[in-house]
Amino acid sequence: MKSRYIIILALIVGTLPQWFIKKAPTKPNIIYILADDMGAGDVSAYNPNSKFKTPHLDKLATEGIHFTDAHSGSAVCTPTRYGILTGRYSWRSTLKKGVTWSYDSAIIEDKRPTVASFLKQNGYQTACIGKWHLGLNWARKEDATVPVDFTKPVKKTPNYYGFDYSFIIPASLDIPPYVYVENDHVTAQPNRDTESKTEFGWWRKGPTGADFKHEEVLGTFIQKSIQYIQTHQSEPFFLYLPLAAPHTPILPTDEWRGKSGLNEYGDFVLMVDHAVGQIQKALIDNGLDQNTLLIFTADNGCAPYAGTTFMEKAGHFSSNGRRGYKADIYEGGHRVPFIAKWPSRIKPNTKSEETICLTDFFATCASIQSQKLADNAAEDSYDLTPILYGKTSVKNLREATVHHAVEGAFAIRQGQWKLILEPGSGGWSFPKPGKDYEGLPAIQLYDLEKDPQEKNNIYAQHPEKVAQLKTLLKKYIQEGRSTKGRPQPYTQVANWPGLSWL
Repeated sequence: MKSRYIIILALIVGTLPQWFIKKAPTKPNIIYILADDMGAGDVSAYNPNSKFKTPHLDKLATEGIHFTDAHSGSAVCTPTRYGILTGRYSWRSTLKKGVTWSYDSAIIEDKRPTVASFLKQNGYQTACIGKWHLGLNWARKEDATVPVDFTKPVKKTPNYYGFDYSFIIPASLDIPPYVYVENDHVTAQPNRDTESKTEFGWWRKGPTGADFKHEEVLGTFIQKSIQYIQTHQSEPFFLYLPLAAPHTPILPTDEWRGKSGLNEYGDFVLMVDHAVGQIQKALIDNGLDQNTLLIFTADNGCAPYAGTTFMEKAGHFSSNGRRGYKADIYEGGHRVPFIAKWPSRIKPNTKSEETICLTDFFATCASIQSQKLADNAAEDSYDLTPILYGKTSVKNLREATVHHAVEGAFAIRQGQWKLILEPGSGGWSFPKPGKDYEGLPAIQLYDLEKDPQEKNNIYAQHPEKVAQLKTLLKKYIQEGRSTKGRPQPYTQVANWPGLSWL
């Protein structure tokens, strides 16, 4: 009946709403913006009690769809980024816990399909502009204080994995070296060591490029991205834009300092919000808005060292009332904002409560291209297009979702149930691995519908549910995939963290 009224209205005004047109335009541009360490509660569209407003992200949610049960593949940076680009949980790789560090080698396997290589094969120009943090193969020096030669080409940059163009920093903005790498060369040689020890704006001591200023990195990434949008209009493009903010060092510029009325972290979040607005404006200015899928999300929850204790006393909860923060197996560690806008396909001002994971991006891109993925690609990726396209019959799209904490702890979520194979947080919140675990049960089971804050461990009351979820997680690990398809190999190591229960 509603459809009939829309068609009648279209006869009167002469056109149909863009989102009502069922046939998708060919090959939309795709932009994927990834914030760094930002909780769902930091977006005011998700948090009516937020102490500051994020107008550009709120507008994006109004113009598209936002997911209230979206999860990063891990509670820390590197593994989530691996999962976004490969459609695969990172613990299947050599990285079983933690993140890559300053001069670590690339962790994405040779010949592994990525979103970039897939879209490139399907006629896209592809670019990565932002924080990489997946390892690089630097030219090595022997017997040197700094073990790499910055004058020589860098191998296994994003270009090796399917990106036509890349402009990146190697890792987080607080992890040296502090240089820009464009394609396979450092843009300016390090000419000094820098270090900062301020409360929020701190970074570790390390070599710093002659053209590198920490305070300018966010703005540089956005300007490079706008230039890319302006110069790539003749063919579809995929722009992967992983920001280095609002991760430490927390560096709001003078224009934004004090704007949140909360603390430096709030000010920095507003800078991120403004950056998203700049990308949206660039799309409109270049006539690309209608046929661009624009996604905004975050790689994990807010970090506790962003001043969460102070913010919560002031009434602002970055984890939006959930337990935990970045690094933790609890919801605050990996439940993130996820907003998608595509005027030609997505109905505006919609919301989904479906459980999704950032690994789902790969299969979604394949579906948009009407392509079937090979068995050895995107083994943990589910197609989100039925939800994006507004099919009301969609329910329980993912069979289950696996969560992972910084120290390698596992959890599995299915419907209302979440089983944690760890006595505590597995991360940086109490109870932390070590002495805090003494006397605690080895596992935790929560009913997230009744207990969204994960306070009441009911594993003893539901042994059958514990056994069922353990069996399913074991299957996912041993078969090398959590989607339908042929079992796939994965990298095993001795003393694999987080598997003492297996």
